[in-house]
Amino acid sequence: MRYPVPDLAPGTWQESVIEVERSRFIAWLCHAPDVAAFDAMLAEARRTHPSASHHCSAYIAGPPGEQQAIGFSDDGEPGGTAGRPMFQVLEGAGLGQIGCVVTRYFGGTKLGTGGLARAYAQAVSRGLEALPRRQAVERTTLKLGVDFAGEAEARAWLESHDAPVEHAEYVSDGVRLTAAWPSDVAVDLSPLEARLRGRLELLETTQSGETTPRSATS
Repeated sequence: MRYPVPDLAPGTWQESVIEVERSRFIAWLCHAPDVAAFDAMLAEARRTHPSASHHCSAYIAGPPGEQQAIGFSDDGEPGGTAGRPMFQVLEGAGLGQIGCVVTRYFGGTKLGTGGLARAYAQAVSRGLEALPRRQAVERTTLKLGVDFAGEAEARAWLESHDAPVEHAEYVSDGVRLTAAWPSDVAVDLSPLEARLRGRLELLETTQSGETTPRSATS
């Protein structure tokens, strides 16, 4: 499975601001591969803006459609007027591993429940417009055994199939290569085996979860 995630380094986030009826809505967005990453951004928003009226939030700490590691909060706003509209924008964008906080400074004019929902949703949408993105790829770990003479060719072949070698172990009779194979592509090592004239052994296959490739898309 491949899906877009925020192209933001751990511990960093993107900010954007909109103003509605003199209330300021500051949207914070981060890459949230787990809930802890989202919690860190929420804590920073509260620390940076201690006098703000509300710090509403939503996150999807998994792929699009995730049902477990998700959440949203109105943080004192009327029920259903902040966190849920924010979550719906994130969900509708088809993004995964994303966290969002919208910090509100009350401007003196009440917006009503409908106005609040629209304002929080708009704040998130505005933030997403400029959000850099990259593709996340769920991967399977392959452990392969090759002889010393076949290592370079095996590495090049794996790299050309978007399966980077993450670890190499040198033993008496050759090399054990650990590669991250994209899970949405069937594992077929027969072309490599033919190149190596049969000097290839598949030692282990393990579902390793999600990693991100080096190339990014915007």
